[in-house]
Amino acid sequence: MRIGIAGITGRLGALCAEEVVAAQLHLSGGLARKPDALRHIVTDPARLAGCSDVVIDVSSPDATCANAEAFAQARCAWVIGTTGFDTAQEEAIQRASTHIPVLRAANFAPGLTLLLDLARQLGAALPADEYDAEILETHHRQKRDAPSGTALAIGEEFAKGRKVTLADVAEIDRSGLRAEGAIGFASLRAGQIVGEHSLILTSGTEQITLSHRAFDRRVFAQGAVKAARWLVGKPAGLYDMTAIFSA
Repeated sequence: MRIGIAGITGRLGALCAEEVVAAQLHLSGGLARKPDALRHIVTDPARLAGCSDVVIDVSSPDATCANAEAFAQARCAWVIGTTGFDTAQEEAIQRASTHIPVLRAANFAPGLTLLLDLARQLGAALPADEYDAEILETHHRQKRDAPSGTALAIGEEFAKGRKVTLADVAEIDRSGLRAEGAIGFASLRAGQIVGEHSLILTSGTEQITLSHRAFDRRVFAQGAVKAARWLVGKPAGLYDMTAIFSA
C-alpha cells in the first residue's frame, strides 16, 4: 500500500510519515509548500496522488479544493484530518466523495471516536430543560482555531442526540445569561498541551463528565494510518472513524 502525506512537514504530518514506515507500509511522498526531491516532497497534489493509493491530509483548509480535485481525478483515497472548512471547501469534499472514498475526522484517537458516540447517546437521553451542556477544550498556545474542530464535533454529535442543529444552540462568544437548551463552548490555550476535551452535563442535582486527554500526538498519527489502511479499496463515499470500529 502506497501512502502519501499532505502536510508532511508539520508536526502531525511528520509523525504520520514515521507511523507509515513503522507499519512497514510504503511512504510514497509528501505534499508541502516547498519541494524536497530527496524526501519525495512535492507541491502539486496531482503528483502525489499519482503515486499513492491513499493520501493522509493534515495540511490546511486552504489546500482542500485543489486536493479534492487532484485526488478525485487520480482515484486516490483521501483521509482528511483538517478542520475549519468554509462552504466551498465542504462542497469540494462532497464532490470528491462521489468519485473516491473519503474519510474525514476531527480527531483520529480511538477513545475520542467512542466519546462521540457516547455524546450522541447522552444528548438523546438527557433533556435540555434539565441538563445544561458545556464543552471545555484545552490546547497548546500555537493552536489558531477556537473552539477546536474536535470540540465542535462533540457538540455536533450531542446536538444530533437532542435533535437540534448545533448552529442554532451553540454559545461560543458569550455575554449575558446562558440560554436554556444552549450547548456552551469554552477554550483554553496554554503551553504545549496536546489536547483535552470534556463534555460536562449539569442538572440541579448531579453532574456527568465525559473527558478525553491526549498525552502524545502520535495517537493521532497512528489513528490516521489505521484509517488509511481501512479506506483503501472501499467504494466511493464519505466515511468517518466510527466506520472503522463497527467494521
